[in-house]
Amino acid sequence: MRRELGRMTTRLLRSGRDALLDASIFYSFDRSGFRRHARSFTPGDLDVDLTAKVCLVTGANSGIGFETSRALAGRGATVWMLCRDRQRGQRAVERLRAATGSSRVHLALLDVSDLGAVRRFARELPAPRVDVLVHNAGVLPDRRLESADGHEITLATHVLGPWTLTQALAPKLRASRDARVVFVSSGGMYTQRLSLDDCEWRRRPYDGVAAYAQTKRMQVVLAELLAEELPAAGITVSSMHPGWADTPAVQTSLPRFWKAMQHRLRTPAEGADTVTWLAASPAARGRSGLFWFDRRPRSTHLLPWTRESGADRRALRALCAGPAAGSATVPDAAPVPLKARRRAASRR
Repeated sequence: MRRELGRMTTRLLRSGRDALLDASIFYSFDRSGFRRHARSFTPGDLDVDLTAKVCLVTGANSGIGFETSRALAGRGATVWMLCRDRQRGQRAVERLRAATGSSRVHLALLDVSDLGAVRRFARELPAPRVDVLVHNAGVLPDRRLESADGHEITLATHVLGPWTLTQALAPKLRASRDARVVFVSSGGMYTQRLSLDDCEWRRRPYDGVAAYAQTKRMQVVLAELLAEELPAAGITVSSMHPGWADTPAVQTSLPRFWKAMQHRLRTPAEGADTVTWLAASPAARGRSGLFWFDRRPRSTHLLPWTRESGADRRALRALCAGPAAGSATVPDAAPVPLKARRRAASRR
């Protein structure tokens, strides 16, 4: 009895300590947070054979995309690494084949921000079905750039491209018995509410970090919208954030953050762990529309003023519909009046 009481006390103390550390963000998103959370992972969740699976990973030549591709290929999957640059992509394929011994790793050249190329890729993909689609490609420019279609590059890469690719591949996803779509978002989205006012950054001074965080918030909502649209198709749609990982993108786009935090950052493999779990584990099947961090569903809002209304969500859906269908322009959504937002919030 005394021993059991001691174990219960230890568990309660550990739970309380973990709650405090997670609330700090710093000790949750960093390397120590992953290793602490990993103690609660279910052993065997990723002891899976993916030999029959066809997996697509965007932005796969480095960082989290490469580690996700490695984890999937290492479990036997056919992996298509979707990359913008031929040389970097080919080197990544060769590294992955050498690391896994798999000959079923392929390169596909694709700039996700180019919507015409996205639709063409989906038409020409030589696979009868797609079992896993990981939206990992990301950019964080320091000045406003435009895609081939004339859209702000962050919006095109994180939002319009992934939505278009998912819609274009929907028939191949439906052909799978257990399809998974995973959006790799960012913890930075917690700082932003869903805002569609001047989402192309034509009228306001450009802020790359804000554009990144806003589009990462959009990805989380897109995953929820797709989960609502595809329930009968047997497609599990998820979003997640990887914590603070030491990737080439962080080193080049956020050099001061990387320099200050480099000894506390997660490895790319640790950042990719939940992506792989969502893509492959039976435990994640059917749990559609959730936002994940370290294999656990998490709240999509930490701050009350970041909550969006139903009107905001419908506006985002409409924002993506035109480009996905081939329209050349994205109309800037009018901001939802403050009174309407407050009414919507009061009805939750």
